[in-house]
Amino acid sequence: MNPNTQATATAADAPPRSHPRAFEPVTLVLTIVLSVLGALIGIVLITTLGVSPNTAVIGALVAMLIGRIPIGVLARMRSQHRQNLVQSAISGSTFAAANSLLTPIAVPFALGRNDLVWPMLGGAVIGLAVDSWVLFRVFDSKLLPATGSWPAGIAAAETIKAGDTGGRKAALLGVSAVVGFVGALFKLPTSAAGVGFLGNIWALAMFGIGLTVGQYAPDFGFDLGARHVPHGLMIGAGLVALVQALLLMRTRKGGAAAAAGTKGAGTKAAGGAGAAAGPDADGGRTVEAPQLRRGLLEGMALFLCGAVVVAIGGGVVGGLSLPALVGWVLLAGVAAIVHQLIVGLAAMHSGWFPAFAVTLIFLIVGLVLHIPTVPLALLVGYTASTGPAFADLGYDFKAGWLLRRDAAPWRPFELEGRRQQYLAQLVGFGVALVVVAIAWKTFFSDGKVPPVAEVYVTTIKTGLEPGTMTTMLLWAIPGALVQLLGGPSRQMGVLLATGLLVATPQAGWMVLGALVVRQLYTRWRRRGVTDPAAREESDEQAENDLSLVGAGLVAGSSLNDVGQLTKAL
Repeated sequence: MNPNTQATATAADAPPRSHPRAFEPVTLVLTIVLSVLGALIGIVLITTLGVSPNTAVIGALVAMLIGRIPIGVLARMRSQHRQNLVQSAISGSTFAAANSLLTPIAVPFALGRNDLVWPMLGGAVIGLAVDSWVLFRVFDSKLLPATGSWPAGIAAAETIKAGDTGGRKAALLGVSAVVGFVGALFKLPTSAAGVGFLGNIWALAMFGIGLTVGQYAPDFGFDLGARHVPHGLMIGAGLVALVQALLLMRTRKGGAAAAAGTKGAGTKAAGGAGAAAGPDADGGRTVEAPQLRRGLLEGMALFLCGAVVVAIGGGVVGGLSLPALVGWVLLAGVAAIVHQLIVGLAAMHSGWFPAFAVTLIFLIVGLVLHIPTVPLALLVGYTASTGPAFADLGYDFKAGWLLRRDAAPWRPFELEGRRQQYLAQLVGFGVALVVVAIAWKTFFSDGKVPPVAEVYVTTIKTGLEPGTMTTMLLWAIPGALVQLLGGPSRQMGVLLATGLLVATPQAGWMVLGALVVRQLYTRWRRRGVTDPAAREESDEQAENDLSLVGAGLVAGSSLNDVGQLTKAL
């Protein structure tokens, strides 16, 4: 090997003094190229199969392979943190193109109003930008903690770490990925099984129950979706979740002092300032209640501004009276941030997000309020632009958080790394916007419109059956009670409604089966261990093993999703 190349590789493997930059030439070029690929994959699959895959694992694998090319400048990509930047950008580009940009503009197109496509695209860009900004401000708060599940983020991080270290962990992850890939080939939702090995057991149990009930209820003559039962449950659970989020925004007396004391104690225990490594040693969460409150309030204000832009660009201003226009703007702003939070919470706990169903809820609310057709279509498109990018950025931040945990000092490195990931995703978003702006007319003229957009338009045209809102409000009561019972850390009501809404065949059995295996394996490792400290260590090792299995299953399923591109083409 060339000595210069070897020296560069060694430097890439060494712990960096500062986090790599998103705009470094090699990283930026690779980011742009893979973001174009991600955007095209997202557009093709959302218009043909109605799905948008998580391409983060693909980005990580490509970056790892490029880092192994024996050319000095490319050896920089051996850095886990650069690989994290690239996978953040490609996954962001995929979800932005498919869910946040193309689907919203497909709503006015399917309605026959091609003149509203460009104004809707402008509104969708605002929704996407605010979506990512809010998550950047509030990630690792009590509402959306870095310690949350974020399953796809764990899969991306473990893939990157396994590719770098090899050994037993790489073997376990690789075998699990193969199982996930093969299972997905045979139409088994192996990603659901992977999710079952990650995260809060109570939340996942409710998710699994919802999936199972949603799958088998029609066999007993009770079509939950047609009767809007899951939507009602989500309304109740979502309202309680919002109240819980508002309560988490409170600053408790003495909280700042306690946090400062914890931070100081952690630094002293580590042996002095700047010596602490890892989130536990360096003060816990990076976003406290005041920052969470500021981030959400800023998001609400920006969403309202975006609604005003959509109203002006879409001609809503001239078609509604002043009170009706004010009401429309308020509803659009509230719908955007509520949609964002519910999708984000569901994604954090389950790895699945009910974006379509939650948008449909606001569509139904609009029908009940007798909002005219065009303003309602723009409201739906604007709401649909939020949520998926919010969830995806959470996955990517989780991956980065896992990769940066051993940095010392941890906090400045973590915050800088998160900022660089955000910048990398902005590059991916910009690429996605260019691709959608160029490609939408070709796809739509060929009849390739996202299926969910056609459902929205059909619902707008046909209206509601009598009693729909009453049914939803009645089912909102048990949804609210379940959410209240579980509390903000478990999100049981939101996860139950999510399971009922997605109702993917066999996914419920996968989740519940994984939970059973998880409990049995943990108990098996404990056998004969009586010392409390040893039991705790055994449980931690069991969780580590199962996290690798879950990450592998999710990664394998994601690879299969991306492989569906050939079928779509």
